[in-house]
Amino acid sequence: MSDRPADRFDAGWLGLREPVDHRSRHEPFVTLLEAEGRTRGWRSVLDLGGGTGSNLRYLGSRLRWAESWCVLDHDPQLLARVHTFGPTPVRTLLGDLAQEGIEAVQEADLVTGSALLDLVSREWLVELAARCAGRGAGVLFTLNYDGSVALHGRGEDPGDAFVVDAVNEHQTGEKGMGPALGPTATPVAVEVFEAVGYRCVTAPSPWILSGAADARLARLLMEGWVEAAEALHPAEASRLRAWLARRCEEFPGGLEITVGHQDLLAFPDPAGR
Repeated sequence: MSDRPADRFDAGWLGLREPVDHRSRHEPFVTLLEAEGRTRGWRSVLDLGGGTGSNLRYLGSRLRWAESWCVLDHDPQLLARVHTFGPTPVRTLLGDLAQEGIEAVQEADLVTGSALLDLVSREWLVELAARCAGRGAGVLFTLNYDGSVALHGRGEDPGDAFVVDAVNEHQTGEKGMGPALGPTATPVAVEVFEAVGYRCVTAPSPWILSGAADARLARLLMEGWVEAAEALHPAEASRLRAWLARRCEEFPGGLEITVGHQDLLAFPDPAGR
């Protein structure tokens, strides 16, 4: 889920979320991708918005056909950490999604990204799909926020619905590329890629946060939600902070948070049938 101010995308936040991201992903898609890549003779992977390389660390040992990796991000400090953890030699590319990201597709057999599509615009996604189709590249985009959040605690809190509605509204705001897709990211991506001849499959990949191991991540997540809600409803700041205090007091032990995501795997037809 990507509904938080841009300054939350630091190495600390990414490190906290990495184990949750990895355990939440739809593992069967990787099995399909490994087999498809071998059949098609794929060798190269482009990871868009790759940060410190979490997606690389998840896929690197699983996609045995992948001989070259390119991780693109706009933050040089995050990219500097990729080599520290990468399972294989990897090229890092400093640049933005709209220019360098689109251009890099021409050298990729697989284009992938994690927790990315809810931040981008439809226009960018249409351009990406066209470039992927021209290259004949496969596509794997994971952990796309779908707008569903459930908080199971000591009881229903009257502030839950208000917070979630505000977060979902905030998700569709300007993220640097025009209006973001937010919770509509997966269905829009399916529509866009099918329009250029791709066969698309999706599967749920929800975050489920509970227990002491997830406590810090859960608190930062809820703080991010409140910041987003306050940006839209500044007059409700005291109400939102009271909600945050109540819900944080329940975690860990009394609260479980489920955040809905969807994974998308797409192959160009006809070979992908």
